Amino acid sequence: MNPAETYIIFELGGSSYGLRSQDVLHIEMLDHITSVPNTAPAVEGVVFSRGQVIPALNLRLRFGFPRAEATPRTRLIFLKVEQRTVALIVDAAREFRTIPADAIRPMEETLHGIGGNYVRGVATAGDRLVLLLDVIAVLNLDDPAPLLAAAAAALQPA
Repeated sequence: MNPAETYIIFELGGSSYGLRSQDVLHIEMLDHITSVPNTAPAVEGVVFSRGQVIPALNLRLRFGFPRAEATPRTRLIFLKVEQRTVALIVDAAREFRTIPADAIRPMEETLHGIGGNYVRGVATAGDRLVLLLDVIAVLNLDDPAPLLAAAAAALQPA
């Protein structure tokens, strides 16, 4: 028997991506983002959710895609990884899906010579491919200064 994990499948730039559901706190509609000066370009600002001020990371910009206007389908996916909470701005969050381990191929097997950067594997889910993200690489927790720390520092009183 192959173990399976549940993923949140979301859309970004016309492709499907997946995050392990155990990394996701909750999903909300995009409401108001407060801009924070002197942050990394991918940090859109901060949002207030469930009593907390949380940095909001525009995943389109993080992945090098062009900025897009928010639509009614735009969502914030809230993650908690290594004691950090962050909201990812995505085009749409469409479903929960259980993906068996044997449906996932490591990035190195799929694209030879490519490190994969933020992608830890490629899965088949029904009739489409889903790029499964490495949350730590996306959030760059080894060196958070360009992303999360800059947003947090900007919120501290002078």
